[in-house]
Amino acid sequence: MKTIFITAALLLSVPQVACAQQFWEPAALLSDMFPGSDTVTPLTLTLDEDAKVDGKMRLGMKLKDSYTVYRAYTGDHLDGYVVIDEQIGQHEPITFAVQIDPAGTVIRQEVLVYREKYGSEVRDARFRKQFVGKTATDPLKVGSDVRIISGATYSSKAMAVGVKRALWLVGRVRMNRL
Repeated sequence: MKTIFITAALLLSVPQVACAQQFWEPAALLSDMFPGSDTVTPLTLTLDEDAKVDGKMRLGMKLKDSYTVYRAYTGDHLDGYVVIDEQIGQHEPITFAVQIDPAGTVIRQEVLVYREKYGSEVRDARFRKQFVGKTATDPLKVGSDVRIISGATYSSKAMAVGVKRALWLVGRVRMNRL
């Protein structure tokens, strides 16, 4: 009886193994998002302490030291931006991309890699389309303007947080604050 208890305790203490599913390669997704653009170039945003404080105040989260924002051009015309980033779901990071038009409005959101055992429904078009049309002035709060997927609460929250951060980053690029 004691052996069974120890075995059960050991099984309960082992973290669940995540099943990584890759749906997009970054280069393929950028090509799909900007099929008519001449160039898509990365811009590394290095956040100083003032930017990090501003981000924490506006977003309610700690920010990394740097992020990459891709800018797409046709000739001299800016076609838009893409932020490829990660946000922790329940246990594992979810790699996602947010496409934003030159005016700062979300055009599209995609999941590149999903690592959690449950909750991959955040990849469904029905969930993702609720971000289309959102701007930095939208609250992007789960339960108000972002619907939660049953069984994917953490992943739903992660995507709302990630889209909000992407809009803030692109807003800084647009205002030439970095």
